[in-house]
Amino acid sequence: MIGRRERLRSMRLYALLTERQCRRSWRDTAQMLIRGGVDAIQLREKGLPDAELLDRARALRQMTAGAGVLFIVNDRPDVALLSQADGVHVGQGDLPPAEVRSLIGRDLLIGFSTHSLEQTRAACESPVDYVAIGPVAPTQTKGYDQGISMDMVGEVCAHCASKGLPAVAIGGIAHDTVASVIRAGADSVAVCSALCGDGDPLSAAREMRALVERAVAERGEGRE
Repeated sequence: MIGRRERLRSMRLYALLTERQCRRSWRDTAQMLIRGGVDAIQLREKGLPDAELLDRARALRQMTAGAGVLFIVNDRPDVALLSQADGVHVGQGDLPPAEVRSLIGRDLLIGFSTHSLEQTRAACESPVDYVAIGPVAPTQTKGYDQGISMDMVGEVCAHCASKGLPAVAIGGIAHDTVASVIRAGADSVAVCSALCGDGDPLSAAREMRALVERAVAERGEGRE
């Protein structure tokens, strides 16, 4: 069986599941995203009561496990452990990665959000498994009115590569911008509204995955 970190290394499309962004039910949306070819799903719900959040996490764990899709919980190491998730994603205002690692142990993945090269350098010296950089475009999901430049994305991704860590671009990524993010150096993209907010998440995921794979292939050919 392929381990979590091996699957992380090959990750291309990472869906952020937030119910208020979904046009269908969160359950139907998740099922369609899995069928559409996402490599990972992150449960990102800031306002759910703890018991409901755990129930949803356990349901998503069951859905993703059989499909070989990574399951990540946003912000909550406790819920990640209780639901047997593959990992937890934290940000600048959450528990530091070292503290999260002390809670969850060595087996689970830790993802960490950064918004600058300085933050990325610090993240790469902490016990994280991947670094998310963004937002690369304005995004209502995370409340950012301005994105970072593609030059910054490139610098951050290059630094992550030098440390052997996957770089995930995040924030406001859409079908017409995903190729430029991959060309800038991102290993994968984390997407919310362009997938969950589509009336047909299955087709949206398939289309975006194809765009990502094509951009990765073109980037590889250009480096030869």
